[in-house]
Amino acid sequence: MVRNTAREIAIHLSYELSFNDRPIDTLLDERLTADTFATLAGEDAVYAEAPNAKQAEYIRRLVKGVAEHGAELDGYIAKYAKGWNFARIPLVASAIMRVAMYEILYMPDIPNGASINEAVEIAKKYETPETVKFINGILGSFVRQEISE
Repeated sequence: MVRNTAREIAIHLSYELSFNDRPIDTLLDERLTADTFATLAGEDAVYAEAPNAKQAEYIRRLVKGVAEHGAELDGYIAKYAKGWNFARIPLVASAIMRVAMYEILYMPDIPNGASINEAVEIAKKYETPETVKFINGILGSFVRQEISE
């Protein structure tokens, strides 16, 4: 499994947090198993290969980070979503942006450009072209205004 696949799985799990009130560790323990991946592989190719220990740790770190910093990340999304009510932003788009912003803020070993590019590529699978542009614009503005490199 490559990192962008692990990132996409983290986005799926972050999305699931939007409507699931189970403890995060329980959710991760249930979802990051070979059996779960085998079950989901027929529905989505990203589940074709279960993560190894390093990949599972990366997914756990992202999902837990998004959960722990959700209010902060949502604040940034709302700040840069000019003309959009936060409630109107699709849940998948929010999950994509939260994961990218978490990487940018808290995982300095990942280049900002890689986080944004991967977010945009993943968004193309799930969102309309207009929403993909919206995500790209928010993430670009966020990095330009909030991150000093």
